[in-house]
Amino acid sequence: MLAWIGCVLPSGIALLLGIKLWLMKKDLDRLGRDWEEHCAGESNTLLSTASRDRTVRLLAVRLNGQLAGLRRQRRRYQNGDRELKEAITNASHDLHTPLTAICGYLALLEGEEMSAGARRYFSCVEKQAKSMKRLTQELFSYSTVLSDTAKPNLEPVELKRALEESLAVVYPAFTRRGLTPDIRMPEGPVWCMANPEGLSRVLDNLMSNAQKYSDGDLQICLEDDGRIVFSNASSRLDEVQAGRLFDRFYTVENARESTGLGLSIAKELTERMGGSIAARYADGRLYVTLLFPRISPPLTAAED
Repeated sequence: MLAWIGCVLPSGIALLLGIKLWLMKKDLDRLGRDWEEHCAGESNTLLSTASRDRTVRLLAVRLNGQLAGLRRQRRRYQNGDRELKEAITNASHDLHTPLTAICGYLALLEGEEMSAGARRYFSCVEKQAKSMKRLTQELFSYSTVLSDTAKPNLEPVELKRALEESLAVVYPAFTRRGLTPDIRMPEGPVWCMANPEGLSRVLDNLMSNAQKYSDGDLQICLEDDGRIVFSNASSRLDEVQAGRLFDRFYTVENARESTGLGLSIAKELTERMGGSIAARYADGRLYVTLLFPRISPPLTAAED
């Protein structure tokens, strides 16, 4: 009897320990999943556990403490970001009116008789006033885009046509810069889901970026899968700078007349529409890739 008890008792203890370890692992797995969900979401609830194990319950208490700290930091960041956006909006709005008036008076003054020296000074003032007005408009556009948290209305858009329309608008600016784009497009249409106004703005910003950083060439290639690649030689950039082009307020030394917000706006709008955008630098060339996954052509009224 004693020998039987001596054999069964250790087995029973081992079985109980195994069950306890299994339950503890199950509780820890559940606690880990809940932690990830709470960190990713906006929930104000705390972690809870049904486990009676003291170690698991103590871990839940400590995780709740960390979670509360993360939420305080998130609120602080959100408040600071909101205050920054409001400050940008207010400052750009306050600057817009006097700058518009200045540009108007300069336009009137341009017709007046001036000496050669006065005309030279007038040109400098006019150039700086227009530059400030353009930068102010960029700041206002950026704050407007970020303050609009509504999801954009998406609809089938023909990428080839959208790209052609944007090129027609900016082509005179390309000509003034001596740029003759090498444009490559497929023969057939390429459809994607996007917001027409948002897509037009993204394309405009990308072409404006090409003007800033190009050494004199520009290639625009639309591929069958909905990928648009803008590439140009740019000896003034490097891999690090190319990786930061989408950071807000980031500018390189040769683009001081820019706020660095054009590509930030393009990235924000693209991601809201379900697309992706990226930049890379290789062999002296900058590549900016915009992708909106291709969809099947929408049905016409007759086909429907």
